[in-house]
Amino acid sequence: MAFGIILLRLLVGLTLATHGSQKLFGFFGGSGPAGTRQFFAGLGFRTPLVMAFVAGLSEFGGGLLFAFGLATPLAALALTVVMLNAIGTVHWKKGFFNSAGGYEYNLLILATAVAVTAAGPGRFSLDHAFGWAGRISGPWWALGILVLAPMIALVTLTLGRGTQVPTATEDAPTAAVPAATAPTAAPAPKEQQWTSA
Repeated sequence: MAFGIILLRLLVGLTLATHGSQKLFGFFGGSGPAGTRQFFAGLGFRTPLVMAFVAGLSEFGGGLLFAFGLATPLAALALTVVMLNAIGTVHWKKGFFNSAGGYEYNLLILATAVAVTAAGPGRFSLDHAFGWAGRISGPWWALGILVLAPMIALVTLTLGRGTQVPTATEDAPTAAVPAATAPTAAPAPKEQQWTSA
């Protein structure tokens, strides 16, 4: 079981960390803070640069913590919140299937984060090395994430956004949302999918 858990942690955690690095640093063809700020402005967020930083840090930091099994519930909470925000702002209206820009990919990441918290990060984790694994994981921790994450996402999606989304002339993205899951570099403003809040 420990080998299966570490495979899940590394794959999901490092994947999310790369998406976060696109937002924070412009790595892997990402648009960096400026492009990500523009993306969040197009989604109607009141403080798009702050959201760009929070989203990037949640994916990058949460992904690395999750991959290494350190503070696993905190990492899972960060990943779950960003997935719920991504679903709420971009993916829900497109339906379930990722091929149409839907939320299935986000849902799988969310479920993995919560499931690993419920099962524990395994013996190949920093939580286990520090003796925390049995104290900060288990079904009650997973339930806590399932209660707290939607509350945080609801605040972000309501209080964090304005009453109307800016038009294309007001610094909003203009193109259709691509099938990727994070902002990517582009010479002109365009709407992008994301995996974070």
